[in-house]
Order: sequence, then C-alpha cells, then structure tokens
Amino acid sequence: MLKWTSYLDDEDGDEKGRQPDMPMTAGPVQNALFKSRTVLIFGEIDMRLAERVTAQITAFATESDQPIRVIINSPGGHVESGDTIHDMIRFCGVPVKVIGTGWVASAGAHIYLGATKENRLCLPNTRFLLHQPAGGVRGQASDIQIEAEEIIKMQERVNRLIARETGQTYEKIVKDTQRNFWMSAEQAVEYGLVGKIITDASEV
Repeated sequence: MLKWTSYLDDEDGDEKGRQPDMPMTAGPVQNALFKSRTVLIFGEIDMRLAERVTAQITAFATESDQPIRVIINSPGGHVESGDTIHDMIRFCGVPVKVIGTGWVASAGAHIYLGATKENRLCLPNTRFLLHQPAGGVRGQASDIQIEAEEIIKMQERVNRLIARETGQTYEKIVKDTQRNFWMSAEQAVEYGLVGKIITDASEV
C-alpha cells in the first residue's frame, strides 16, 4: 500500500476481507519485549493495530517514566489509525524513541513524526516515503463534495505537521508530496525527518 486511505473509503468502516489477527509474539519473546518496553509496528496501519499499540504504550507509560521504544516497518494504511498512534506517542507523558527499519511510508511516516526529532532514529537501510493522503467515497453528490473537502483539510493538516517537524517550508512540503517522495536514510536526515542513523542497539 503506497497511499494513505481513510475509513471514508468504506461506508461501514469495516476492514472487509481482513484475516483474523495472528499472535505476533509469544512466550519468551513477548516477555522480552515487555521487559525492554518495546512496541512493534509492522505492516499495514489499521484500527486493530492502533488499539494494540495504544494499549501497550499506555501500559508502559503507567508502569514507569522510562523511555519506550517503538520499532516501525510499515507501508502505511488508514489515516485515522495513524493519527491515533501519532497522538498517543505524544500524549503518553514519557519519552518515546521511534526506530525506523525496512520502510516507513505514508501513514507510517506520520506515526514516525510523533516522536521528537532527537528520538527519531533509523537503521541504515531504511527508506522513507511522504505523499498526500488520498481517499475515495461513494454516495450522493453532496456527500462526495463534503468528503472531498474533508480530504483537502486533512492534506493541509498533514503537510503543516510535516513542515513543522522537519523544518521545511509548508510550500516545499506541498510540492514534494504531490508525487511519491522517497528518501534514503541519509536523505531523510538531511530533510529533517530523521534525527540520527544508528547501527547498534547501544545507540538507542
């Protein structure tokens, strides 16, 4: 998935055709992640993932004020789900260090920007993708017009957030995100998206 989508795309808000969640971790691995205060965000961003990540971040934040690590590898997904995780990273009240790996694209990049710049880290081979949110709607012409206006508002909001977090001008962000805007880890550092490229766990 290379573009943001919205629950406006589905009249009922259902994730049609989605398979039941499979256990991502179990036993010793799950315990190790808990002890290290690590949250994994892998794959498509949707409401189920947002619920799990919100629960984990909240639990860790309640337990202590030590930093939380979020490791993300995602092609993107639903805008509203990305918004939830982005906001929870900022809301939880403890430092959250986000580590990008693989690719951090679309709604995944929005989540990544939830951390402060010094806490936005990535591994050397990570790729980043910024672009405009998009959605599709069905129904009466008046409803389509309303939803189109909402998508435009969403695009402006996301662009202003990217500009604020990267230090780029709003006008540059609008221009860059008209099409898929790919960056290597090094380019993302220069752009202001990434705070630091890391190669060892001791650097986190």
